Amino acid sequence: MCVKKYGYNNVAQIITFGTLSARSVIRDVGRVISVPYADVDAIAKMIPAAPGQTIENALNENQRLRDKYNANPKIKEMIDIAKELEGLPRHASTHAAGVVITGKEVSDYVPLALSDEQPVTQYVMTTLEELGLLKMDFLGLRNLTVIKNTINNINLYKGEELDINKIDMNKKEVYSLIASGNTDGVFQLESAGMKNFMRELKPSCMEDIIAGIALYRPGPMDSIPKYIEARHNPSKVSYAHSLLEPILHSTYGCIVYQEQVMSIFRVIAGYTYGHADVVRRAISKKKGNVLEAEKDSFLGGAVNNGIDRDIAEKLFDDIASFANYAFNKSHAAAYALISYRTAYLKA
Repeated sequence: MCVKKYGYNNVAQIITFGTLSARSVIRDVGRVISVPYADVDAIAKMIPAAPGQTIENALNENQRLRDKYNANPKIKEMIDIAKELEGLPRHASTHAAGVVITGKEVSDYVPLALSDEQPVTQYVMTTLEELGLLKMDFLGLRNLTVIKNTINNINLYKGEELDINKIDMNKKEVYSLIASGNTDGVFQLESAGMKNFMRELKPSCMEDIIAGIALYRPGPMDSIPKYIEARHNPSKVSYAHSLLEPILHSTYGCIVYQEQVMSIFRVIAGYTYGHADVVRRAISKKKGNVLEAEKDSFLGGAVNNGIDRDIAEKLFDDIASFANYAFNKSHAAAYALISYRTAYLKA
C-alpha cells in the first residue's frame, strides 16, 4: 500500500504484540471453554507472576496445581489448551516511541497497516532490525515543556535573555541543591530513594549525576554502597587488573555502563569494536544466552593477553550478573543533562 497521502511515505510507526503469558492464557482459555471463574482464578494464582514463568514450570514446581490438573478433566483440558497457546500474540498495539525510517517508501520494504489513521509496520522491531532497517525511539518528556515555559517566564518577567543551552554546567549552587535532596521537580531525582542516594553521594560534577541515574535501577543498585564508599574514599577503589583502571576510573572501579563492558571486552580479550558491539547489543536486549556463548572466546582472549584465567573468569561472571540491568552511558548522560537543567532553574 502507498501512504503518501498521510505524509509519511518513508516513515512508519512500529507495531508491537502483547503475548499470552502463563497467567493470562489460563484466564482467556477458561473463559472461552466456560470453566467457572473461581476455578480459573484459583489456577491462575498458582502460577507465579515472575517474568519468563511457564505453565509447564508451574506444573513441575507446584504439587497442588498438579493435583487439580490430574483430578478435574475440565481443568486438565483448560491447562492443556493454554499450554499450546502460551506465548502466542494476544493483541496488536503501536510501539510507544518506535519509528522506522527508510530511504524509499516504507511499503517497499515491509507490509504496512493503519492504526488510528497512522501507518504502522506489520513486523515487530526485532524483525525490522534483522532486515537491516533503521529503528529510532523518540521519547517525549513533559519536563522539556516545563523548561521551555520556565525560560519564557524568566525572560518575560525578569527581562533576561537566558539561553538554557549556554548555562554554566559547573554551578556549585546546583550541585548543592541536588546533594541536599531538595529535588522535587528535578527530572529523574524526585523519588525518595533517589533523594537519599544524592544526599549520600553528594555529587559535584555531571559525571556523578550520570552515574547516579544509571545506578538507580534494579541490579546496579546493589553497587550503590560500593560506589558511594569509593567516591568518598579513594583508597577503597580497586581494580581486578591494571588494564581496567582507564576504563573504570570515572566510576571508581565499578562497572556501570554498557560502554564500559564493550571496552573491557576489547582491552582484556582483544575483541574488535564490531564484536564488542555484538556483546553490547546482547546485553541491551537481555539476551543472556548470546553473552554466555562469548565466555570461551573472552577467556581465551584474556589468557592470550597474559591475564590470569581466574581473574578473567571472575570478571566475566561480574559482567554476566550485571548484564540484565546494564544502562548505556549516552542515555544516562542525556537524562542527566535534563536533570541538571531543571535543578539549575530551581536553584
